[in-house]
Amino acid sequence: MKHAFTLATSSRTTTPVMITKLEYDGFTGYGEASMPPYLGESHNTASDFLSKVDLSTFSDPFLTEDILDYIDSLAPGNYAAKASVDIALHDLTGKILNVPLYKLWGLDPGKTPDTSFTIGIDTPEVVRQKVEEASGFKILKVKLGGSNDKEMINTVREMTDVPLCVDVNQGWKDKKEALDMIFWLKEKGIVFVEQPFNKDDRDNSAWLTGNSPLPVIADEAVQRLKDLPDLKGLYSGVNIKLMKCTGLREAWKMINYARSVGMTVMLGCMTETSCGVSAASQLSPLVDFADLDGNLLINNDIFDGVKVIQGKITLPDKPGIGVELTNDIFN
Repeated sequence: MKHAFTLATSSRTTTPVMITKLEYDGFTGYGEASMPPYLGESHNTASDFLSKVDLSTFSDPFLTEDILDYIDSLAPGNYAAKASVDIALHDLTGKILNVPLYKLWGLDPGKTPDTSFTIGIDTPEVVRQKVEEASGFKILKVKLGGSNDKEMINTVREMTDVPLCVDVNQGWKDKKEALDMIFWLKEKGIVFVEQPFNKDDRDNSAWLTGNSPLPVIADEAVQRLKDLPDLKGLYSGVNIKLMKCTGLREAWKMINYARSVGMTVMLGCMTETSCGVSAASQLSPLVDFADLDGNLLINNDIFDGVKVIQGKITLPDKPGIGVELTNDIFN
């Protein structure tokens, strides 16, 4: 990480990542598993899971549904490891066809949203430095849920008047204090609040969403498609991440389901390389908000892919997920 990544409940300076590749007929697809601690995955669990994968029974990489059903059936959980295979498979098929995924899905690259840039919880001095580094972004995500929420917002507001969103990462406890805070945040130009309470605190979440003047977005409270029906009425929107939902195939289904029930849709990421972020970005023309800055928060990216130009996600006109390996860790 370029800076310590501090949330309401934790702080870290690294994130374990595993890069995968699939080869077929001279083509190579790349995928990624990014595993922050709360996912419960690690290099060991990902290695364990991937060692079970045997794709030799599939003669055609375009049997995407069959292949990914097989991957999902190998073991419960392991969502990030499963996502690494899903992403590599989509990258591979796009490269075989020599077409970017967004074109295969019929999406307009001109409709990509601006991405937010994340400002983690820190001292005013470091927050100012982070905001300065984020000049050019048209929306910022500020991490809250610590003991200095108002200080965080006021410090950012000293530096910029761009729209802000806030991510509490389950850090708030009292519903009335939370509602008061949201009214204050609205006056400060905040556009939505993400995961204010513990993911299991359904009563407070429903009450807050029903009374909040700002949209309340679920993050930790949702992982896969099966979780979405239970969120109606608890949240006004959902943050979909490839590492939580097993990859692009399920993310596509989640976006369409959320849209069908009138939920706001956000596409997020973990602290990933440009491999995972570029993959997610292929879906970004479908969503209302994007937080696809994980590759910008790290020092050791090994891929070149999606760009952020004047705050806007800009998709490369390259096949598959649109990445090139710049440091071949496989050799």
